[in-house]
Amino acid sequence: MEVDEKVIEKQLLRAIILTKVKDAVEWAINWSRGNSIWPATFGLACCAIEMMASSMPRYDMARFGYEVFRASPRQADLMIVAGTVTMKMAPVLRKIYDQMPEPKYVISMGTCANTGGKYHNYAVLQGVDQIVPVDIYVPGCPPRPESLIYGILELKKKIERERGVVL
Repeated sequence: MEVDEKVIEKQLLRAIILTKVKDAVEWAINWSRGNSIWPATFGLACCAIEMMASSMPRYDMARFGYEVFRASPRQADLMIVAGTVTMKMAPVLRKIYDQMPEPKYVISMGTCANTGGKYHNYAVLQGVDQIVPVDIYVPGCPPRPESLIYGILELKKKIERERGVVL
């Protein structure tokens, strides 16, 4: 029984994956980062209650590996800004962001953190993106825990697509 070389070549191309070592290492690092996000909480208002609820058994963020909320910014790689950021609190938020190690990500949770909400005055920051770069916006007033979990899963996808990982 004679086998056609083109059939063998076609089967080999389907079974073998060719890549560069750098690309494989980059993929592995990004996959690891995306599956072990450690958030630093920055709950400022009613959105913080919804953020806390997202780690409770009903919503169970632990099934994704994100339940380890860190009190120290030096151990966290994600800052979840939940609630109204006042002008007095803005420098504190920036200081905590600066203390986080690279790579670091920010989720703006709730209408007040995203745009200042219903507070259009001199005392409220009109969007947390004015002081820190925001990766994911979670809309709502207050947003449901499912929305936050969806936002974190979108951040995970974003992390896994990153290019140029420093080794």
